[in-house]
Amino acid sequence: MKSDLLRFSDWTDPVPPAEREVVSRLPEDDDQGHPPLLFVPGLGHGAWAYAEHWLGHAAGRGFAAHALTPRPGGDLRAQVHDVVQTAASLPRQTVLIGHGVGALVVSRALSRYPARAAVLVAPVLDGWAALGAALRSNPFGTLPAVFGGRLRLSARQMFGPSLPVEEAAAYLERVDARPRAELLGRAAPPAPVGAPPTLVAGSPDDRIVRRGALDKAAAHYGGAPLLFPGMGHDLMLDTGWVEPIDAILDWLGKEAGLSGPGH
Repeated sequence: MKSDLLRFSDWTDPVPPAEREVVSRLPEDDDQGHPPLLFVPGLGHGAWAYAEHWLGHAAGRGFAAHALTPRPGGDLRAQVHDVVQTAASLPRQTVLIGHGVGALVVSRALSRYPARAAVLVAPVLDGWAALGAALRSNPFGTLPAVFGGRLRLSARQMFGPSLPVEEAAAYLERVDARPRAELLGRAAPPAPVGAPPTLVAGSPDDRIVRRGALDKAAAHYGGAPLLFPGMGHDLMLDTGWVEPIDAILDWLGKEAGLSGPGH
């Protein structure tokens, strides 16, 4: 596989500058040797989706945690650019963590930025498959997006059955998902720079990213997916949100060898 570390288009047609919204939570003791984490949200989500639970929890475990809101109207190339630039601005080599379409962005950013490690949560790497799953589980909410309108996601798609109805409705009210045609590709992710350890996590009960897609994504990076049954697509907002983030941080400490000073 070919890396995209250098691209001619970056010189001939540079991504226009944009103000970036980054939400951060820092640990009380930032001298534990942990790398910073950069969370990239999925379609229609912003940094708020991680700020709700995961950023503070990661900071409580000693990680400087940052979440980047995608630029309004930005295409995939612009989003990848923003992730690379934000990661490069952090004081240490960064772990990239993307959810949904944010995982697609991270998979592209890995070919441009030498990440310490990466985590792809419920990754939408095959847009056609995700669209087909959405049409089957929520046809009336999905059809408008096929013609350029808003994707109206349902609580049944995004969360497990234990999340209170009022809480689910409040989250969905904040999601403004408008898929771009470029996200419907099926191209395999480019080769990461430096072959960082990469984890794929998700739920076998996700109604947007099916189990087969999780297996395929994990196999691409040489592993098996870490699964959280009973949860929906938005693992970071669902009732059991603490289990996935703890498992991700544990994996960083054990499998990726990022457990503390000297690593």
